[in-house]
Amino acid sequence: MSEKNIIVSVGGNVETAVKGEYSVDVKSVLSEAWQLTLNSRMSINLGLIGVFFFGVVVSYIASSFFGGIEIVFENPEMLQIINVIVTIAVWPFIAGIEMMGVYHAINRPTTSNMVFSFLNRGSWVALCALLTSLLISLGAQLFIIPGIILAVLLSLTVPLVVEKKMSPVQAVVLSVKSLRFKLLPLLAIYFVLFMTLISLLVPIALLVDSSLAPIGIMIFLFGLTYLAPWYYNVKGILYRDIFGVFVNRTLSEESINGELEMDNKPSSKSYTKKDSGHNGPDDTFSA
Repeated sequence: MSEKNIIVSVGGNVETAVKGEYSVDVKSVLSEAWQLTLNSRMSINLGLIGVFFFGVVVSYIASSFFGGIEIVFENPEMLQIINVIVTIAVWPFIAGIEMMGVYHAINRPTTSNMVFSFLNRGSWVALCALLTSLLISLGAQLFIIPGIILAVLLSLTVPLVVEKKMSPVQAVVLSVKSLRFKLLPLLAIYFVLFMTLISLLVPIALLVDSSLAPIGIMIFLFGLTYLAPWYYNVKGILYRDIFGVFVNRTLSEESINGELEMDNKPSSKSYTKKDSGHNGPDDTFSA
Protein backbone atom coordinates (compact mmCIF):
# COMPACT_ATOMS: atom_id res chain seq x y z
CA MET A 1 0.00 0.00 0.00
CA SER A 2 1.47 3.36 -1.03
CA GLU A 3 2.12 6.04 1.56
CA LYS A 4 2.34 9.79 1.24
CA ASN A 5 3.88 12.41 3.48
CA ILE A 6 1.44 15.26 4.06
CA ILE A 7 1.33 18.37 6.22
CA VAL A 8 -1.76 18.65 8.41
CA SER A 9 -2.72 22.08 9.70
CA VAL A 10 -4.62 21.67 12.95
CA GLY A 11 -6.78 24.52 14.23
CA GLY A 12 -6.66 28.10 12.97
CA ASN A 13 -4.12 29.89 10.78
CA VAL A 14 -2.23 33.16 10.68
CA GLU A 15 -4.33 34.63 7.86
CA THR A 16 -7.60 34.32 9.76
CA ALA A 17 -5.99 35.23 13.09
CA VAL A 18 -4.94 38.71 11.97
CA LYS A 19 -8.51 39.31 10.80
CA GLY A 20 -10.00 38.17 14.09
CA GLU A 21 -11.82 35.32 12.37
CA TYR A 22 -11.62 32.87 15.25
CA SER A 23 -13.56 32.21 18.42
CA VAL A 24 -12.49 31.82 22.05
CA ASP A 25 -14.95 29.96 24.24
CA VAL A 26 -13.80 30.50 27.84
CA LYS A 27 -15.55 27.48 29.31
CA SER A 28 -14.55 25.19 26.44
CA VAL A 29 -10.87 26.17 26.56
CA LEU A 30 -10.60 25.79 30.33
CA SER A 31 -12.50 22.49 30.29
CA GLU A 32 -10.44 20.94 27.49
CA ALA A 33 -7.20 22.11 29.09
CA TRP A 34 -8.25 20.61 32.41
CA GLN A 35 -8.94 17.23 30.81
CA LEU A 36 -5.53 17.36 29.14
CA THR A 37 -4.00 18.20 32.51
CA LEU A 38 -5.60 15.20 34.19
CA ASN A 39 -4.21 12.93 31.48
CA SER A 40 -0.76 14.42 30.87
CA ARG A 41 0.65 16.64 33.59
CA MET A 42 3.75 14.67 34.53
CA SER A 43 5.97 15.80 31.65
CA ILE A 44 5.26 19.49 32.25
CA ASN A 45 5.81 19.17 36.01
CA LEU A 46 9.11 17.33 35.59
CA GLY A 47 10.22 19.86 33.00
CA LEU A 48 9.34 22.77 35.29
CA ILE A 49 11.19 21.22 38.23
CA GLY A 50 14.30 20.79 36.11
CA VAL A 51 14.12 24.33 34.74
CA PHE A 52 13.51 25.73 38.23
CA PHE A 53 16.64 24.14 39.69
CA PHE A 54 18.64 25.17 36.65
CA GLY A 55 17.45 28.75 37.18
CA VAL A 56 18.47 28.61 40.85
CA VAL A 57 21.95 27.41 39.91
CA VAL A 58 22.32 30.14 37.28
CA SER A 59 21.13 32.77 39.79
CA TYR A 60 23.60 31.58 42.42
CA ILE A 61 26.55 31.51 40.01
CA ALA A 62 25.69 34.91 38.52
CA SER A 63 25.18 36.44 41.99
CA SER A 64 28.58 35.19 43.14
CA PHE A 65 30.22 37.43 40.54
CA PHE A 66 28.55 40.45 42.15
CA GLY A 67 29.48 39.60 45.73
CA GLY A 68 26.72 37.23 46.73
CA ILE A 69 22.94 36.98 46.79
CA GLU A 70 22.48 39.33 49.76
CA ILE A 71 24.39 42.13 48.05
CA VAL A 72 22.46 41.62 44.82
CA PHE A 73 19.09 41.93 46.59
CA GLU A 74 20.22 45.19 48.16
CA ASN A 75 21.12 46.66 44.76
CA PRO A 76 18.20 47.05 42.28
CA GLU A 77 20.53 47.52 39.31
CA MET A 78 22.42 44.30 40.06
CA LEU A 79 19.12 42.50 40.56
CA GLN A 80 17.96 43.59 37.11
CA ILE A 81 21.20 42.30 35.58
CA ILE A 82 20.70 38.93 37.31
CA ASN A 83 17.12 38.80 36.02
CA VAL A 84 18.33 39.36 32.47
CA ILE A 85 20.99 36.65 32.80
CA VAL A 86 18.48 34.15 34.21
CA THR A 87 15.95 35.02 31.49
CA ILE A 88 18.50 34.40 28.73
CA ALA A 89 19.60 31.12 30.31
CA VAL A 90 16.20 29.68 31.28
CA TRP A 91 13.74 30.68 28.57
CA PRO A 92 15.16 28.45 25.80
CA PHE A 93 14.18 25.54 28.06
CA ILE A 94 10.82 27.03 29.04
CA ALA A 95 10.05 27.14 25.32
CA GLY A 96 10.02 23.34 25.44
CA ILE A 97 7.41 23.46 28.19
CA GLU A 98 5.32 25.92 26.18
CA MET A 99 5.46 23.50 23.26
CA MET A 100 4.36 20.64 25.51
CA GLY A 101 1.07 22.49 25.87
CA VAL A 102 0.86 22.84 22.09
CA TYR A 103 1.62 19.13 21.63
CA HIS A 104 -1.09 18.19 24.13
CA ALA A 105 -3.56 20.42 22.27
CA ILE A 106 -3.02 18.37 19.09
CA ASN A 107 -3.07 15.05 20.96
CA ARG A 108 0.65 14.36 20.72
CA PRO A 109 2.54 12.66 23.59
CA THR A 110 5.25 14.56 25.45
CA THR A 111 8.19 13.80 27.71
CA SER A 112 10.17 15.97 30.10
CA ASN A 113 13.14 15.78 27.68
CA MET A 114 11.25 18.18 25.39
CA VAL A 115 12.80 21.05 27.36
CA PHE A 116 15.89 20.34 25.21
CA SER A 117 14.01 19.87 21.93
CA PHE A 118 13.89 23.49 20.75
CA LEU A 119 17.28 24.83 21.76
CA ASN A 120 18.01 25.47 18.08
CA ARG A 121 15.62 28.42 18.48
CA GLY A 122 17.02 29.29 21.89
CA SER A 123 18.62 32.62 21.01
CA TRP A 124 15.43 33.87 19.35
CA VAL A 125 13.35 32.67 22.31
CA ALA A 126 15.62 34.46 24.78
CA LEU A 127 15.39 37.69 22.77
CA CYS A 128 11.63 37.30 22.58
CA ALA A 129 11.39 36.78 26.34
CA LEU A 130 13.50 39.90 26.98
CA LEU A 131 11.44 41.98 24.54
CA THR A 132 8.07 40.90 25.94
CA SER A 133 9.28 41.37 29.53
CA LEU A 134 10.44 44.89 28.67
CA LEU A 135 7.12 45.79 27.03
CA ILE A 136 5.09 44.38 29.91
CA SER A 137 7.26 46.20 32.46
CA LEU A 138 6.84 49.49 30.60
CA GLY A 139 3.08 48.96 30.49
CA ALA A 140 2.96 48.17 34.21
CA GLN A 141 4.98 51.29 35.04
CA LEU A 142 2.51 53.50 33.20
CA PHE A 143 -0.50 51.92 34.88
CA ILE A 144 -0.95 48.34 35.99
CA ILE A 145 -3.85 47.76 33.55
CA PRO A 146 -1.75 48.35 30.38
CA GLY A 147 0.79 45.90 31.77
CA ILE A 148 -1.89 43.26 32.28
CA ILE A 149 -3.30 43.81 28.79
CA LEU A 150 0.17 43.54 27.22
CA ALA A 151 0.86 40.36 29.19
CA VAL A 152 -2.27 38.81 27.67
CA LEU A 153 -1.61 40.08 24.14
CA LEU A 154 1.98 38.80 24.22
CA SER A 155 1.24 35.46 25.88
CA LEU A 156 1.59 33.40 22.67
CA THR A 157 4.77 34.95 21.27
CA VAL A 158 7.16 32.12 22.23
CA PRO A 159 5.25 29.38 20.35
CA LEU A 160 5.19 31.68 17.32
CA VAL A 161 8.97 31.99 17.48
CA VAL A 162 9.40 28.22 17.86
CA GLU A 163 6.68 26.67 15.72
CA LYS A 164 6.21 29.38 13.08
CA LYS A 165 9.95 30.23 13.13
CA MET A 166 9.29 33.97 13.40
CA SER A 167 11.65 36.61 14.71
CA PRO A 168 10.79 38.10 18.12
CA VAL A 169 9.54 41.34 16.55
CA GLN A 170 7.38 39.46 14.04
CA ALA A 171 5.93 37.31 16.83
CA VAL A 172 5.16 40.34 19.00
CA VAL A 173 3.46 42.22 16.16
CA LEU A 174 1.42 39.20 15.04
CA SER A 175 0.40 38.31 18.59
CA VAL A 176 -0.83 41.83 19.36
CA LYS A 177 -2.62 42.21 16.01
CA SER A 178 -4.39 38.87 16.44
CA LEU A 179 -5.20 38.62 20.13
CA ARG A 180 -6.65 42.14 20.41
CA PHE A 181 -9.86 40.93 18.78
CA LYS A 182 -10.66 38.57 21.67
CA LEU A 183 -9.13 40.49 24.55
CA LEU A 184 -12.09 40.14 26.93
CA PRO A 185 -12.46 36.33 26.75
CA LEU A 186 -8.66 35.98 26.96
CA LEU A 187 -8.63 38.19 30.05
CA ALA A 188 -11.39 36.03 31.52
CA ILE A 189 -9.37 32.85 30.94
CA TYR A 190 -6.22 34.22 32.55
CA PHE A 191 -8.27 35.73 35.38
CA VAL A 192 -9.60 32.26 36.25
CA LEU A 193 -6.06 30.89 36.30
CA PHE A 194 -4.86 33.80 38.44
CA MET A 195 -7.69 33.39 40.95
CA THR A 196 -6.88 29.70 41.16
CA LEU A 197 -3.32 30.64 42.09
CA ILE A 198 -4.63 33.07 44.74
CA SER A 199 -6.85 30.35 46.20
CA LEU A 200 -3.82 28.06 46.52
CA LEU A 201 -2.03 30.80 48.49
CA VAL A 202 -4.89 31.16 51.00
CA PRO A 203 -3.88 28.15 53.15
CA ILE A 204 -0.33 29.52 53.42
CA ALA A 205 -1.65 32.94 54.47
CA LEU A 206 -3.95 31.41 57.07
CA LEU A 207 -1.40 29.01 58.56
CA VAL A 208 1.81 31.03 58.19
CA ASP A 209 2.00 31.94 61.91
CA SER A 210 1.03 28.51 63.21
CA SER A 211 2.70 25.13 63.54
CA LEU A 212 0.56 23.98 60.59
CA ALA A 213 2.41 26.23 58.12
CA PRO A 214 4.12 23.22 56.42
CA ILE A 215 0.67 21.81 55.65
CA GLY A 216 -0.27 25.06 53.91
CA ILE A 217 2.91 24.86 51.83
CA MET A 218 2.20 21.23 50.93
CA ILE A 219 -1.32 22.13 49.81
CA PHE A 220 0.09 24.95 47.66
CA LEU A 221 2.73 22.75 46.03
CA PHE A 222 0.24 19.95 45.37
CA GLY A 223 -2.21 22.38 43.77
CA LEU A 224 0.61 23.84 41.71
CA THR A 225 1.24 20.43 40.13
CA TYR A 226 -2.20 20.82 38.55
CA LEU A 227 -2.29 24.58 38.00
CA ALA A 228 1.02 24.84 36.11
CA PRO A 229 0.17 22.15 33.51
CA TRP A 230 -3.34 23.59 33.24
CA TYR A 231 -1.86 26.99 32.44
CA TYR A 232 0.43 25.66 29.70
CA ASN A 233 -2.30 23.45 28.25
CA VAL A 234 -4.61 26.48 28.08
CA LYS A 235 -1.94 28.36 26.14
CA GLY A 236 -1.45 25.38 23.84
CA ILE A 237 -5.17 25.21 23.04
CA LEU A 238 -5.35 28.96 22.43
CA TYR A 239 -2.35 28.77 20.11
CA ARG A 240 -3.89 25.86 18.20
CA ASP A 241 -7.26 27.55 17.80
CA ILE A 242 -5.88 30.97 16.88
CA PHE A 243 -2.71 30.36 14.85
CA GLY A 244 -2.90 26.66 14.03
CA VAL A 245 -0.17 24.03 14.17
CA PHE A 246 1.44 22.34 11.15
CA VAL A 247 2.27 18.68 11.74
CA ASN A 248 4.08 16.25 9.43
CA ARG A 249 2.19 13.00 9.00
CA THR A 250 2.73 9.91 6.86
CA LEU A 251 -0.54 8.29 5.80
CA SER A 252 -1.56 5.55 3.43
CA GLU A 253 -3.67 6.59 0.46
CA GLU A 254 -6.63 4.77 1.99
CA SER A 255 -6.24 6.68 5.26
CA ILE A 256 -5.95 9.98 3.42
CA ASN A 257 -9.16 9.31 1.52
CA GLY A 258 -10.90 8.34 4.76
CA GLU A 259 -9.76 11.50 6.55
CA LEU A 260 -10.77 13.66 3.62
CA GLU A 261 -14.26 12.22 3.93
CA MET A 262 -14.25 12.98 7.64
CA ASP A 263 -13.26 16.58 6.91
CA ASN A 264 -16.62 17.05 5.22
CA LYS A 265 -18.35 16.35 8.54
CA PRO A 266 -18.74 18.91 11.36
CA SER A 267 -15.85 18.91 13.80
CA SER A 268 -14.66 20.95 16.76
CA LYS A 269 -11.20 21.28 15.18
CA SER A 270 -10.12 22.52 11.78
CA TYR A 271 -7.78 20.45 9.63
CA THR A 272 -6.07 21.56 6.44
CA LYS A 273 -3.96 19.15 4.42
CA LYS A 274 -1.07 20.03 2.16
CA ASP A 275 1.39 18.04 0.15
CA SER A 276 4.82 17.89 1.80
CA GLY A 277 6.35 19.61 -1.19
CA HIS A 278 4.66 22.94 -0.53
CA ASN A 279 6.53 26.07 -1.45
CA GLY A 280 5.70 28.07 1.66
CA PRO A 281 7.97 28.66 4.65
CA ASP A 282 9.19 25.70 6.66
CA ASP A 283 6.93 26.14 9.68
CA THR A 284 6.21 22.51 10.44
CA PHE A 285 7.40 20.30 13.25
CA SER A 286 7.24 16.56 13.78
CA ALA A 287 5.31 15.30 16.74
